[in-house]
Amino acid sequence: MDGYNSLRIAVPPTFEEVFSHFYYAENKTGDTVVKTLMPSYQTIMIFSFGTPASFIAKNGEEITVEKCIVLGPIKHAFTYSLAPGAEIFVCNFKDDAFFRFFTHADLSRELALHPDDLLNQNCFTLLWSELKPLSCNEKRAERILNFARPYLRNRDQIAEQIACFDSTTSSAIKEISHKNKLSERSVQLNHKKHFGYTAKEFHRYKRFLKAIQLVQTIASESKKVDWFEIIAECEFYDQSQLIKDFNHYLQLSPAKYLKFQEAICDPKH
Repeated sequence: MDGYNSLRIAVPPTFEEVFSHFYYAENKTGDTVVKTLMPSYQTIMIFSFGTPASFIAKNGEEITVEKCIVLGPIKHAFTYSLAPGAEIFVCNFKDDAFFRFFTHADLSRELALHPDDLLNQNCFTLLWSELKPLSCNEKRAERILNFARPYLRNRDQIAEQIACFDSTTSSAIKEISHKNKLSERSVQLNHKKHFGYTAKEFHRYKRFLKAIQLVQTIASESKKVDWFEIIAECEFYDQSQLIKDFNHYLQLSPAKYLKFQEAICDPKH
């Protein structure tokens, strides 16, 4: 779309366990641009530098971002709109990184608030004022990383094991509890506390994400999607479970997702 620009900014190796990436978008068209963001199970921080951006939560509540807001963990798709003149810069926290910054944050519920409220300081408002005049987004990313360093706490030992665990081979909860001589319940609570979701929730999400990726690949090759093949490949119990997960995460049926997928943004890509 002419006048609508977006950019994904890579993170240097020293911060790869903290941020997955940064994202920038600006709307220089004369119309409001509406997008749908896929669930990512990440917590994001959004800086708004132009016309306030708007985000619609699952419950229909509209959230206006004038300067800065924290949203997440993003467990369901939501719609956001960028009016003419809107400009956003998004930080995507990875795994337990958000908790390492904000150790008092209750990640058991999805957040939607100004980050200054989590620290009882106005440091993010000051950071916003430093970022706004910068015209280079790489410079903005660099400033955010420099700002982040003194706030980043050491990683919890159990959280690190969870983040680095290869879940394709066995159960993270069972293996980590056995290795550290902890109860499975204790590891589950650590998972929920540091990541904002349970291992069971994340396993369901990864199965859904695999289905989405398969559908996108098939669609890009202009082939017809065989939903029963998707069900088998992604280990859904049956068609009803597939439909249930699409409705849960996107509030769309699989067929409607296929129709509207080009308007849906996947933050993982």
